[in-house]
Amino acid sequence: MSLKLSDPVTVLKGVGPNLTEKLGRLHIWSIRDLLFHLPLRYQDRTRLSEIGALVPRVEVVVEGIVDVAQVLLGRRRSLVVRLSDGTGAIILRFFHFNRAQQHRFARGRTIRCYGEVRRGAQSLEMIHPECLTIDSNEPLALEDRLTPIYPATEGLQQARLRKLMDQCVTLLDSGEGAAIQDFIPPSIRDSLNLPSLEFALAYLHRPPSNAPVGELLSGTHVTQRRLAFEELLAHQLSLKRMRQRVQAHAAPRLKLAKNLRDQFLVQLGFELTNAQSRVIKEIDSDLSKAIPMLRLLQGDVGSGKTAVAAAVSLNAIAAGYQVTIMAPTELLADQHRRNFEAWFETLDIPVMMLTGRLTQKLRKSIMAQISDGQPSLIVGTHALFQDGVNYPKLGLVIVDEQHRFGVHQRLALWDKGAAGKLRPHQLIMTATPIPRTLAMTAYADLDVSILDELPPNRKPVRTVVIADTRRDEIAQRIALACTSGRQAYWVCPLIDESDLLDAQAATDTLNYLTTALPNIRIGLIHGRLSEKDKAHVMSTFAARELDLLVATTVIEVGVDVPNASLMVIDNAERLGLSQLHQLRGRVGRGTTSADCLLLYKTPLSETAKLRLQVMRDSTDGFVIAERDLQLRGPGEVLGTRQTGESEYRMADLSRDHALLPLVQQTANDLLESNPDIVERIIERWVTSRIEYVNV
Repeated sequence: MSLKLSDPVTVLKGVGPNLTEKLGRLHIWSIRDLLFHLPLRYQDRTRLSEIGALVPRVEVVVEGIVDVAQVLLGRRRSLVVRLSDGTGAIILRFFHFNRAQQHRFARGRTIRCYGEVRRGAQSLEMIHPECLTIDSNEPLALEDRLTPIYPATEGLQQARLRKLMDQCVTLLDSGEGAAIQDFIPPSIRDSLNLPSLEFALAYLHRPPSNAPVGELLSGTHVTQRRLAFEELLAHQLSLKRMRQRVQAHAAPRLKLAKNLRDQFLVQLGFELTNAQSRVIKEIDSDLSKAIPMLRLLQGDVGSGKTAVAAAVSLNAIAAGYQVTIMAPTELLADQHRRNFEAWFETLDIPVMMLTGRLTQKLRKSIMAQISDGQPSLIVGTHALFQDGVNYPKLGLVIVDEQHRFGVHQRLALWDKGAAGKLRPHQLIMTATPIPRTLAMTAYADLDVSILDELPPNRKPVRTVVIADTRRDEIAQRIALACTSGRQAYWVCPLIDESDLLDAQAATDTLNYLTTALPNIRIGLIHGRLSEKDKAHVMSTFAARELDLLVATTVIEVGVDVPNASLMVIDNAERLGLSQLHQLRGRVGRGTTSADCLLLYKTPLSETAKLRLQVMRDSTDGFVIAERDLQLRGPGEVLGTRQTGESEYRMADLSRDHALLPLVQQTANDLLESNPDIVERIIERWVTSRIEYVNV
């Protein structure tokens, strides 16, 4: 029987209902889906390594004699096996085992193992390695090619996936009904020396025995570049196509409200920077058009994004429209409310706030006012796009700290503003600078404005890296700052995705500081407090009724207390660069100089040393973002939410960035000259496509 790539996986040998269900969890329904389920990485099981030459953090095959095997009853019961090969010895440690597995490691037996080498308390170790018993009379051959490792799901083993892939590659090689269309124009393939799609897929699923191991392990092989190019192209096309669909709608023309803008600027209390004035003109131009604005506003911590948002929102309000500002936390939403109330009070513009913590009576009252459609500014959290909230005249949607929201969430708010054929304009703001490499890829649906200038009164924060053994000295430095009329933060980092652990860490620090600094007024804020209590603590701190605030990373975004001039970040080595930079941005917001002390525990990993060095050397968020990309990779820097909950299967933005200019050019060419192919490329690669509501 001749099989086709479009056939369901059930036609493959060994695929029954149970396996079909598991494959479905991985979005694999057809033979073609299987072929594009690409290896995450490869294991090199083609050679034996001498135990005496092993180093930590590498995956290897070793073979040796069992010297001793015993069950230890420490904090966790474990089976410990000592394996030696004449060059050295290594410990194999198993936490889950049965009696039969114990007997397998009889003294004198020859065992072959594959696993990651780790540094143990006494010697190098492997935790739960894969093991085979070797019969000395029948030597077992090593693998003759690299072993692909695929994304899997519970109950679906790698061996089963590899057998299925072998069937698919055999079908591809046969050429019978298995032709797979290559969408990359031959001219581009030739210019980059890229192979055909069929060759690349077959090679990566079944690397030949002479494949260059180093290139495949590092992801730089030409077949990997071939697939990375097409995947980057698919994501670029997906975003550009979405932009086309959004901008196919009409939007209200919001002309410059010059009189209202002038009044606002007079009572603002400070001069706009040149960067703010430039960005406001860019946004004014977008708002004056009859198509929906789609603009990302990037600005470093303290660059004045909120003032820009206020200035441009007046265009909508003066034209009789509503404006929403969505913030990720109630703390930030409340801060926006206070700022806008202060700025708009003399302009007689209503400012409302809609969050989850409102009483039912107050919530109904505000929702009724919103439903009236009067020109106003509405600040809120996710509550802004919940059922029952209706915006008759929503002209502008502003999303602050957009990386905290999913793309679907900001689109849900945008869709709330649908009024006949009209859709609102969108301004997306972030204080987390995004490297140009990522911005041109992840935000191809947005125009980008950058605030690359800080207000003239802002002074760089001095950053010092200190071992946490000097905690008592630091406590005294805080005492000196607070008795001089300044305020300080002591941040306990996110150690685990658990508010309970965070709260405990912060509480322990509070107890220590209360004892060490009896004359200092100390407050506590963490994720387990109610929103009401968080707001109360922050307002108390802002009113200078507290000298020192012990906090978790809940204060990372948007907290503005100009009198705070000292920050201590505990266990700074655990945090990423962008998060450290955001936290550091909470101080130095006034006119006096400020300091940030990064406390670390020894020993430091090489990556942690580099991160702390970057923080000490630079206060430029864009420089820090580029280094963060190099150190952590694009997935960590963006987060899945920022990429529309999509993940790259083959591409790596930090590795493949040189392809991006040609990817962009190819995307533009295909959209213009061959739009029929566009949807097919998107469908092939972007399995979790971002769909605009009602588009």
